[in-house]
Amino acid sequence: MKTHQFEVVVVGAGGAGLMAGLYASKSASTAVISKLYPARSHTGAAQGGIGAALGNHEEDRPE
Repeated sequence: MKTHQFEVVVVGAGGAGLMAGLYASKSASTAVISKLYPARSHTGAAQGGIGAALGNHEEDRPE
């Protein structure tokens, strides 16, 4: 059996896992592992139901 060594191992290849792997790979040897093919992740299954906090909103006003 062949073995591999990584400094960072990300478990899960959904949206968050792939982003974590991408950023970790900039400074460490990184592996992303998943039980599913990435296109079948829960992120993809959400079909647009993903929320994000963006900094481009207007100030909230009570009037």
